[in-house]
Amino acid sequence: MDLHTDGAARGNPGPAGGGAVLSEAGKTVSEKAKFFGKKTNNESEYLALVEGLKLAKAAKVKSLKVYMDSQLIVRQMKGEYRIKSKNLLPIWKQALALSVGFDKIEFFHIKRELNRRADQLANQAIDSAL
Repeated sequence: MDLHTDGAARGNPGPAGGGAVLSEAGKTVSEKAKFFGKKTNNESEYLALVEGLKLAKAAKVKSLKVYMDSQLIVRQMKGEYRIKSKNLLPIWKQALALSVGFDKIEFFHIKRELNRRADQLANQAIDSAL
């Protein structure tokens, strides 16, 4: 199963939202758009990941490939980068806790244009709240 997530903030910090798309063989299984309030770009990226992992858990997914256009978040989730921001640490811990329990989970950095639907959902969440 594939999971695409994206976070967006208008301003840094500013009104923020996230989008998550769970798919299998290119077909959408479920998706979610959520408004997060005033957050930074990186906080919204992590919060979108958390929402996506919740979708995958609810769908009882065993093997998950996570695709994000935030290289920082992908590298932090893989353990390649430390988390320096005090604001990100609790959200990272939440994402890490949710990533436990899958038989297999992998994180991939992708180009922004390959993450369009998740980006649309993130912006839709902000637009709906404003």
